[in-house]
Amino acid sequence: MAPPSLTVVGSINLDLVARVAALPRPGETVTATGYDRFPGGKGANQAVAAARLGARVTMVGAVGEDHFADEALTGLEDAGVELRLRRAGSTGIALIFVADDGENEIVVVPGANALVEPASPGGAVLSQLEVPDEVVRTAARGASFFALNAAPARPIDVDPDVLIVNRLEHEVVSRGKLVAVTYGSEGAALFESGREVARAVPPPVRPVDGTAAGDAFAACLVVSLLEGRAPEEALRRACAAGALATTRLGAQPSLPVAHEVDAILEA
Repeated sequence: MAPPSLTVVGSINLDLVARVAALPRPGETVTATGYDRFPGGKGANQAVAAARLGARVTMVGAVGEDHFADEALTGLEDAGVELRLRRAGSTGIALIFVADDGENEIVVVPGANALVEPASPGGAVLSQLEVPDEVVRTAARGASFFALNAAPARPIDVDPDVLIVNRLEHEVVSRGKLVAVTYGSEGAALFESGREVARAVPPPVRPVDGTAAGDAFAACLVVSLLEGRAPEEALRRACAAGALATTRLGAQPSLPVAHEVDAILEA
């Protein structure tokens, strides 16, 4: 079977990650136990994840005219993703705290992601909400298949073929022919016309960093559906990919390849 083709229209960031024993409380200063820089951004993370899972992927986005740009693109380039980029302003960054128990806090500075130019690539498209609404709407209009990971959640006037949200995002965005709702360690469910049609739980893992778990889930669900897998199987694979992504530090370094998803499901 030929690998599916997918265009990701979304954000590209450089993640600045500080490890801490516990997440700081409001007003509290804590000392980091480690520091790393990783390529990130929901769009780039999902593009890399989809490529590692076997899809032919094109990334539409923007980076700055600064020294962070090349570093932010390394994961996409290593995964063989075709790049269609605008260069303007400063590269987006994410400030991330990761606690010893794997929980995290993230603050995103959009930078060039706010300057992504609307494009209608056609075919299968996956987008998120770290880019302007008009970029998402334009991508959706030209797509034969449109998937939206509505994060960070805000109301938007699109009707995707597949909507991917967590339980809190689902309170803000609920439109979609097929809606996948994630519940963290409790797994995920698929809804069609408001009716639950599938449910899956992730395999047991020891979490290290949950930063890109949602991105791995979204990419794996979309790639699995494009491969023609049944919704139930696609959801199981997505849960497995999300779980695997929590077992390694960093966003893109944590994203699994297809044989890892197969192996943990067969274990």
